[in-house]
Amino acid sequence: MSIQINFIKKVEKNLSANTAFFVDDKFNTKSIKKYVLDNELSYINDLLKNSDIKKKILVFEINSKKKIFLISVKKDARQFDIENLGSQFFDLINHGKKNQYYINTDSLNGKQEDFVSYFLHGLKLKSYEFNKYKTKKEIRSILINVFGIKNNPSSYRQLRFKALEEGTFFARDLVSEPGNVLHPDEYAKRINDLKKDGLKITIYDKKKLKKLRMNALLGVGMGSVRGSYLITMEWNGIKNNSKPLAFVGKGVTFDTGGYSLKPARFMEDMTYDMAGSAAVVGLMKNLALRKAKVNAVGVVGLVENMVSGIAQRPGDIVKSYSGKTIEVLNTDAEGRLVLADALTFTEKKFKPKFIVDLATLTGAIIVCLGSEYAGLFSNDDKLSKQIIDAGEKVEEKLWRMPLHKNYDKLMNSKNADVQNINYVGGAGSTTAAQFLQRFIINKTPWAHLDIAGMAFSKYGGALNSRGATGFGVRLLNQLIEENYE
Repeated sequence: MSIQINFIKKVEKNLSANTAFFVDDKFNTKSIKKYVLDNELSYINDLLKNSDIKKKILVFEINSKKKIFLISVKKDARQFDIENLGSQFFDLINHGKKNQYYINTDSLNGKQEDFVSYFLHGLKLKSYEFNKYKTKKEIRSILINVFGIKNNPSSYRQLRFKALEEGTFFARDLVSEPGNVLHPDEYAKRINDLKKDGLKITIYDKKKLKKLRMNALLGVGMGSVRGSYLITMEWNGIKNNSKPLAFVGKGVTFDTGGYSLKPARFMEDMTYDMAGSAAVVGLMKNLALRKAKVNAVGVVGLVENMVSGIAQRPGDIVKSYSGKTIEVLNTDAEGRLVLADALTFTEKKFKPKFIVDLATLTGAIIVCLGSEYAGLFSNDDKLSKQIIDAGEKVEEKLWRMPLHKNYDKLMNSKNADVQNINYVGGAGSTTAAQFLQRFIINKTPWAHLDIAGMAFSKYGGALNSRGATGFGVRLLNQLIEENYE
C-alpha cells in the first residue's frame, strides 16, 4: 500500500472529488457550506436527520465520482481518539487500485498541525500490510491532499512520526516472518544492518556466550541447528555519561516447547514468540531515526527452542550468568531462561537508570487480561506509573499485577537455587515475573511487560490490521518522550 500526502493551500470552491470534513460531535454542517453545492448540502442535511450520529464518521455518496465524509471530533479529543479517527478513515477509503481524497481542516480549532499529524499517523499505522510472500500482489495507492491548514506540520514533527511508523512497521515485519526465514541467524543479520541508522551493534554468538557463561540462554537453543545470540543496540543521543535507559526483549524465533512439547494445534503461531525482542528492535530503530535526545540500550536474546538429541531435558540444571542455578522442570518455560541471563547482563554491563523487559511470556496473562491489557510487574512504583500513563496516551494499555515474596516459595527448587516453573498451580504470570525478579541483582528499577495477549491479533485492532501489532514500540517511545527527553 502506497500512501502519498500533500499539503495544499487552495482548492476550488466546489470540489468534484471525494472530500472529508471535520465537524463537531453533533455533525453541524455550517463549516462545509462554502465547499459544497447548495443542493449537495441540502441532501446531506436531509440524510443526517435519520443517520446514527453516534458513529464517528458518516459517508454520503453524492454521485458515482464523489463522496462526502463527515468526521466527528469531540472538543476534548485525546491523542489516541484522533489517531483512531485516522485509522477508521483509512478503513473507509481502502479499496481500489488508485484513489484520491481531499481533507479539509477549516473547522479545526487550536493547533491544526497537531491534530492533522495525529490523524495521518493513525491512518498510516492502519495501512500496514504484510504480503511479501504473495505471488500476486495488488498494487494500490492513495493520494491525500490536505487543505485549510494554516501551518503545515513541521519537518521536525513529521520526522518523529515517520520514525515511529518505521520502527513500528519494522517490529511488525519481524513478527510476521515465518520461522524458516527469521531464525536467529537471519535475525542477527537484520539487527546488524541497523548500524546504518546510527546504532552501535554488538553481537555475542555461541562462542562468546559460552565464555560469558550464559548457560540459561544457551540451554534453550541447544536443540537447534541455528545459532543462539545476545545482541546489544546502543543509542547515544546525548553526549554525557548519564545512565542509559535499558530495554530487554525475549527473542524465541520459534517455540516448539522443546521436550515439553506444545500441542500441534496453533503451534504455527509460535513464530511470534519473539515479539518482545521485535518491540525493542523497533524502538531502537525509531530512536536512532528521530535522533532522540536520550541514551538508551536495547538487549535481545535470540534462540530457537527445538527438539533434538542434544536438546535440553526436563530436570536439567543450568548455571545462569548471575551465578544462580536453575532447575529446568519444563522446557516450554524457556523465555524466562533467556531473559534471566539478558537481565543480569544488562544490569551489570550498562548500569542503567531502569530496565523494562518485554516478552510473550505466559498464556496465563491472556486468561487473566485477554487482548485488552498487557500485564505489568514491577519493583518500582514511579516507573510503573510512568509506563501506565504512557500506555493510556497511545492506547497500549497495561494492568499492574502483584509481586510478593510469598510467591518466591513456589519457585524455590529442592535441587537448585530456583526452578523455572510453579508446579503447585496458579499465579502463572506472577510466578514467572517473580522468577525474573531474582535476576535483577542490584535492585535496579525494573518493569516486566507480559505482552502475550497483545503482540498478535487475529481480528485486527484500532491501529493495526490483522496480524502483528508492534505492541510496545509506541508505548515505550511515549514513555521516553514524556519523561526522559
